[in-house]
Amino acid sequence: MEPFNEYFKKAIKSLKIADHMTYVTFQVVNEKRLLLKIFEEIHSSINNSIDAIIYLEFIKGKLIIKSHKENIENFFRIGKNYNLTNLQLKKIKDILDLNEKHRQSALEFVKNEKVVIMSDAIKINTIDLFKIKEFLLVAKELVMNINKEVIKLKR
Repeated sequence: MEPFNEYFKKAIKSLKIADHMTYVTFQVVNEKRLLLKIFEEIHSSINNSIDAIIYLEFIKGKLIIKSHKENIENFFRIGKNYNLTNLQLKKIKDILDLNEKHRQSALEFVKNEKVVIMSDAIKINTIDLFKIKEFLLVAKELVMNINKEVIKLKR
């Protein structure tokens, strides 16, 4: 259970940082580039939550831990077991995809209250405060659903 606890603690820590940066720090400094840092913390929380779920399923004997890519695929197959809706799963996939685009981005800049991420194919993705709050909500719901599952296991 030790790796699960580590992943889950990291997920909660990143979630708290993202939440504070969104609702306190960003409101004070109003620096749009901070949205990228908040997004990275949300992604970290989602990633650690997925790793926690995979490890929890491993403990239950329902999954074998594989490569990160295969673990992500397994997560999307079992997401319903954690009371995640199709919309929540889609937003989690959007977060993972957007992070990949952010990592491979050739250019990022601020324009009209949004951070614009341009990929090599000159495709444009944007991050604004509204999208950050949506992603943050999904990350919170994921963490809460994991916590509920852990409570069930302890009974």
